[in-house]
Amino acid sequence: MASGQQERSELDRMAREGETVVPGGTGGKSLEAQEHLADGRSRGGETRKEQLGEEGYREMGHKGGETQRAMASGQQERSQLDRKAREGETVVPGGTGGKSLEAQQNLAEGRSRGGQTRREQMGEEGYSEMGRKGGLSTNDESGGERAAREGIDIDESKFKTKS
Repeated sequence: MASGQQERSELDRMAREGETVVPGGTGGKSLEAQEHLADGRSRGGETRKEQLGEEGYREMGHKGGETQRAMASGQQERSQLDRKAREGETVVPGGTGGKSLEAQQNLAEGRSRGGQTRREQMGEEGYSEMGRKGGLSTNDESGGERAAREGIDIDESKFKTKS
């Protein structure tokens, strides 16, 4: 009996020094903790089966397989879109010019935020004022020229970017 107790003490000392002394007990800081971890790891699936019941457990595995197939299908679709993009086709609305699927997605994202970003930089008032000036432009003259000619006041100090 004393020999068994000595052996456990020695194993506990080794475990406290960071050594794994029980298969499956990785991370336990004592012999008892490693035994507990190993028991939980070996029973993981069994415990879940008891919670769900045999049929539910089997169904869960079936759904896991479906998820893997769906992910593989999605990956295949992305690969096809990327191939088309590399061939010069636009596969993402607003992604014109992108040489890959990812590049087209990034371009589309930037384009959709373009005006919003500028509005944040200039502020609502400056952005509106700039729009007024742009709205006055024609093929023959710029908005500034037309505003001067027609006596329309445009406050360009509002165009300054906020710092």
